[in-house]
Amino acid sequence: MNRITVFGDIHANLPALEAVFADLAQRNLNNLYCLGDLVGYGVWPNEVIALIRERDIPTIMGNYDQGVGQDSDDCGCAYRTPEAQALGERSIAWSNAHTTAENKSYLRQLRDSLSLQLGDLKVALVHGSPRKINEYLYEDRPEASLERLLDMVEADVLVCGHTHLPYHRVLGSGRHVINAGSVGKPKDSDPRACYLVLSVEGKNLSVEFIRVPYDVEKAAQAIEATEMPDEFAEMLRQGKG
Repeated sequence: MNRITVFGDIHANLPALEAVFADLAQRNLNNLYCLGDLVGYGVWPNEVIALIRERDIPTIMGNYDQGVGQDSDDCGCAYRTPEAQALGERSIAWSNAHTTAENKSYLRQLRDSLSLQLGDLKVALVHGSPRKINEYLYEDRPEASLERLLDMVEADVLVCGHTHLPYHRVLGSGRHVINAGSVGKPKDSDPRACYLVLSVEGKNLSVEFIRVPYDVEKAAQAIEATEMPDEFAEMLRQGKG
């Protein structure tokens, strides 16, 4: 195996996930891995889980998967304002109420991380960080901190999600930290779904971020037709939040 496709942070956005799967098929991409957060914020938790399950895609538990799987009122998210926290509480309450017991059981058994050998490189896949499911690894994190996290998992390449902000950093050691962005709730002002293709020849790593247009308005209007906060619909339209 010298090429994998990685995606995550779908957040119950079925139109975005369907568009990504159509794009993957068109490009004949396989060896799929999911970084988690299948649920939350969007209104198709069961449909998204069904698509992941029927394809038997190796999937990591995201913080939102953990919260909903445990019927918790805490999604493990870091909200910066009381208003954002209030919206978040409504989101996880809605998600808890509308995710089936069978799918909550599936979410509870997702793995914490994955380690892969890709060519001559060891790749670690996590949701937040190797240290914590809901730790945010932003692109401006000090290099020494990222090196320590790579040491924890003894990896050459660390792939994470959770921030919904795609990036690729090459450290001074030659090791790599990559964020796969988000399929269903981008936050980089680009509403299109995002996923990642990693290709390795020997120790040479190629990283490609692929953006996929989807019916954002369908996803936004579906939110507005439920008791899920309308603010999440506007976040999809703007690619922010």
